[in-house]
Amino acid sequence: MKVLVYGSLNIDLIFSVGHIVRPGETISGTALTRSAGGKGANQAAALAKAGVPVKLAGKIGQDGEFLLSLLESYGADTSLVTVYGGATGQAIIQLDENRQNAIILYGGGNREITEGEIKAVISGFSAGDMIVLQNEISHTAEIIRQAKSRGMKICLNPSPYDGSVESLPLDMVDIFFVNEIEGAALAGEPPSAAVPAVLEKLAGRFPSAEILLTAGKDGAYYAFREIRAKGTIMDVPVVDTTGAGDTFTGYFLAARLRGYTEQQALDTACRAASIAVSRPGAMEAVPLASEVFGESTTPQHE
Repeated sequence: MKVLVYGSLNIDLIFSVGHIVRPGETISGTALTRSAGGKGANQAAALAKAGVPVKLAGKIGQDGEFLLSLLESYGADTSLVTVYGGATGQAIIQLDENRQNAIILYGGGNREITEGEIKAVISGFSAGDMIVLQNEISHTAEIIRQAKSRGMKICLNPSPYDGSVESLPLDMVDIFFVNEIEGAALAGEPPSAAVPAVLEKLAGRFPSAEILLTAGKDGAYYAFREIRAKGTIMDVPVVDTTGAGDTFTGYFLAARLRGYTEQQALDTACRAASIAVSRPGAMEAVPLASEVFGESTTPQHE
């Protein structure tokens, strides 16, 4: 089985601030860090670090070629990433004293992906292969339809959640990865809704899909048909929450591909995400397989 992540690659500019800037306010940052990001790149890095042979498809400018080198160093296959004449996607991240973040995205190459490029990428996959998607690139609906037509298993993290999500063919999705805010929106509930209630609403709306709902310090929840499970995070000092959900996604899928039960995979993903938040950065903070599974695993390209 082949695993494809079709998603965003970003250059992250991380500003450390006393608090998230308010409308009309100008504040000074205490530090600036340039790093690799984008939910697609982060999830591919997490899968690769977890020992899964993973291919990444997307689009960047020449200013983002360092992203490919970094991803390849983790073991990800970036041969399906297109380099074009424009700019790479950018993320402006504010990181406050409580280690919470606020993010502004500029699409760049992520929004320049064409239907022709999608067709060429998906043609290399077949029934039983897996595709992992987010909501940061163009033509996500077309990717889902083409992948489904080839019998691929579709995993969707509808982030960032906006009105475009409801226009996607969500009934074709096999696994949803959502946080509390995304889950509540997808369930048609207010952000303050209780997480277990949101989980049940999602399970009812998508009875044929597995639901993974992360809830920060409250851990993570799983629902599929009659199965319910809850994972608990590790008690660690929180340094940076950027990329924690992407780490969770990668390690949950990696654990399931190893044959772990839903509960075991949930616990593994929570452990990996806990390690990630104890470190600065996004994909750089994703732990290695040896830290999570207790072994050394280097993925090999197919």
